[in-house]
Amino acid sequence: MIPTLEWTPEGVNFLDQTKLPLEETYVLATDYKQVATVIRDMIVRGAPAIGVSAAMGVAIGIDRSTATTIPALNEEVAVICETLAKTRPTAVNLFWGIAQVRDLYNELAAKNTPIPEIKAAVVALGQRLYDEDIAACKRMGAHGAALMPKEGTVLTHCNAGALATCGYGSALGVIRGAIEAGHKIDVLADETRPFLQGARLTAWELMKDNIPTTVLCDNMSAHLMSKGRIQAVIVGADRIAANGDTANKIGTYGVSILAKEHGIPFYVAAPFNTIDLATAHGNDIPIEQRDAREVTHSNGKQMTPDGVGIENPAFDVTPAKYITAIITERGVLRAPFNESIKAMAQKGVN
Repeated sequence: MIPTLEWTPEGVNFLDQTKLPLEETYVLATDYKQVATVIRDMIVRGAPAIGVSAAMGVAIGIDRSTATTIPALNEEVAVICETLAKTRPTAVNLFWGIAQVRDLYNELAAKNTPIPEIKAAVVALGQRLYDEDIAACKRMGAHGAALMPKEGTVLTHCNAGALATCGYGSALGVIRGAIEAGHKIDVLADETRPFLQGARLTAWELMKDNIPTTVLCDNMSAHLMSKGRIQAVIVGADRIAANGDTANKIGTYGVSILAKEHGIPFYVAAPFNTIDLATAHGNDIPIEQRDAREVTHSNGKQMTPDGVGIENPAFDVTPAKYITAIITERGVLRAPFNESIKAMAQKGVN
């Protein structure tokens, strides 16, 4: 299991994904501000991993607090949650993770629970969410395995693997589940400009698992689809609206259109907490704009003329009409998504 992040007595230890695939190094966050920096700078990334990281960030903030009264700690918790909430706006899992620990804290604080007991409880919750994420990914893999081709090539965009979760992965978890079920699958990984999550991260972790992998430039998939080289597409998600519109790494929308044109099934794999029932459709999903330097530079070398305008949205939104199915740990959702999502939310965990 690739150790994306880990709670330790010293702090939260993160695999530095900005250094992969050439260096496997770790960053230790010993307070909530450092956790916020790790999330903002994409040392950890991927919606499920961000959610658990945020939960652990709130937990470590409470655990390391020197407040001696509940009112004083209440003020600190508000600042902790606000700091973490400002890191990355698109991934709804971030806010879910913050809310999980904040809600437990509020419940315990309202009962005047002794502060040492509150600290122990929020730390235990952060650790439990880590374990639950891995279990959810494995259930996702089991639900989605049957949708993958028995034999053939699957295209993925960005990294929705073990590195984007606490382990196993969402989209790559489905691929892993299919291979464990005996499917003969190889993977095409879009490089995913400008941060190169596919070329750096997806290729790295699939090679570690000895899963045949080929990296494509982002503009090559249409050609390969037209030649019958791709049997399915599967991606992750950072936020799914109540109608099924899905925000994922920039470039996903274009891949979905190409898949539709070529009659190729297009799947989204994400934990159910990525579905934001409060967001009616994709137009309401906030899209993070990132630093222009991610576009202008590569490996520290400037690639564009001085002063040229730069656009760097981190995500785009794939309309539900292009999505064949959404795979969650609770089961598989199909169109009409507004109805199937609502029914699954009401039913709860199987």
